Amino acid sequence: MKNNMTGIKRPKTFKGTVMSDRMERTRIVGVERFLKVPKYRRAKKTVKAVKEFLIKHMKAEDVKIHKELNDELLKHGRQNPPSKVKVKAVKYGNIVRVNLEGFSIEEPKKKEEKEAKKEEKKEEIKEELTKVEEQKQKEEEEKIKVVHKKQ
Repeated sequence: MKNNMTGIKRPKTFKGTVMSDRMERTRIVGVERFLKVPKYRRAKKTVKAVKEFLIKHMKAEDVKIHKELNDELLKHGRQNPPSKVKVKAVKYGNIVRVNLEGFSIEEPKKKEEKEAKKEEKKEEIKEELTKVEEQKQKEEEEKIKVVHKKQ
C-alpha cells in the first residue's frame, strides 16, 4: 500500500495472531442487511450470512459454527435474530471454526488420537464381555451344584 504523500510503501497491517498452521481473528459480523427475507427464514439466512462472511474474510472453504454462536443467533427465535454478532474465528488449514468471542475453540483432533480412543473402547468392551461370561459360567456351576445336592 502506498502513502500518497511520500510514495513509500508500507506493509499491510494484520489484525490477529498467526501460529504455524493456525490463524485467529476477531470480527464483528453485521447481519442486518441480509435480513430482507421472510420473517420465518431470518435465522437460517443469518447463519448463511455469517458463514459467507467468514469464507470471504478468512479465505477458507468450510466454516464450522460452534454451539454457543448458534444458540446466540437463535436466542430470540428464528424470526428475530441479532443484527450484529462479535465472533472469534480460528482457521486450521481450509476449515474455519467460529464461536462467540469469549468462548474457547478447541483444536480439531487428529485421526491417530481418534483411532487410539476407539481401540481403547473396544478393549474395554471386550473385557466387560469376558467378565459377564465368567459370571454366567459361575452362576450355571452354582445351579448345577444346587441341583446335585438336592438329589
